Formats: sequence, C-alpha cells, structure tokens
Amino acid sequence: MKAGIDEAGKGCVIGPLIVAGVCCNSESEKQLEKIGLRDSKKLPHSKRLELYEKIVELAKVEVIKVTAKELDELMKFKTINEILKNCFVELILKLKPDVVYVDSPDVIPERLKSELEEATGRKVVAEHKADEKYLIVSAASIVAKVEREREIERIKERVGDFGSGYASDPRTREFLRKIIMSGKLPDYVRKRWKTVANVSQLTLEDYE
Repeated sequence: MKAGIDEAGKGCVIGPLIVAGVCCNSESEKQLEKIGLRDSKKLPHSKRLELYEKIVELAKVEVIKVTAKELDELMKFKTINEILKNCFVELILKLKPDVVYVDSPDVIPERLKSELEEATGRKVVAEHKADEKYLIVSAASIVAKVEREREIERIKERVGDFGSGYASDPRTREFLRKIIMSGKLPDYVRKRWKTVANVSQLTLEDYE
C-alpha cells in the first residue's frame, strides 16, 4: 500500500488548514493514473471537483481540518511546520501504508523523513514539490484543495466574499481592514498571522 500526503491553506490568513492523505494499492494506483491526475494548483476548479470524486471512489482518503481558532491556540507553543508534522503522523497511523510520500514543508526534507519514520514506523519519502513528482501526492493535493475550497465557501456564505483568503489577495486584505476597523476579529481569521498585525497597523495609520 502506498500513500501520499499534502496540505492546503498553510499560508492563508482566513480559514482552516487542511491536510489530506490518500492511500491505495497498485491496482487502484493504475486506475488513478488513467484519470489524469496532477498537482491541484495546475487544475481549474471544475476539474479538481471531478477528480476529487474519482479519488474518493478509488482510494482510502483521510482529511484533517485545523480551524483558524485551533491554529491560533496551537501556535502559542508550536510552529506551523510542527503542527503539519503532527497531522502527517496522525494520517500515516490512520492509513497504515507500506510507504508514504510527503510534500515536505521542512526546508530539510531528510529531517522530516527521519522524524516521521521514527514516529510511525513506516517508510517515508519526503521531498519538496512531491505533488508534482508523485501521482499519489497529486491525489492528496487535489483532495486537500477541494476540502479547503468547500470550507472557504461555507465562510463566505456567512460573511460575504473576501477573495482567496491569502494575504497576497487585495480583496482579502481589504476585507481584513474592514473587520479590524469594526472591532473584534472573528474565529475564522488567523490572529497570530503577521498579515493581521500588518493590516492592523496600516488600518490604524489610515484612521489617524
């Protein structure tokens, strides 16, 4: 059995962090190859949805969702990479693969590999851009991206459109300025992110 793990939303300022694991046998992997999997960032939304449904059919899928509020609490004593590593361990223990391929958030992939192998007893391949190199990680990338998009849409249904939720998005930054000026930040905003502090400062300067 082979598994792949990837995340979506690590760097966003609004919404949850999603970590997905996909596990399959060699026969299922052959079927996944036929449906045209590749890194989720290179696919349009409609294609991701279509592939997501096929992945769930063909493979075992596990998803961990860490809300913005939970991240704020965890980041009082952990880095985002430590939080991700813990999620990876949880997914590996659930999926029980013979080997797992991980898109490494660690600048030193070998270090992550060693830590995950020690924690799980499973063989680990940790590499940068693994979602572009390994089909099973591409599958996990698609699942994570779709699950995050669904969570973002649920938030937008309640509060309106704020763009992508990433700090690089002008719509997201403008939305943050408005809610910061209005008072208390809601739970779906990551308060410990530098973006919030930066926007807060800009807003105060604008207000003065």
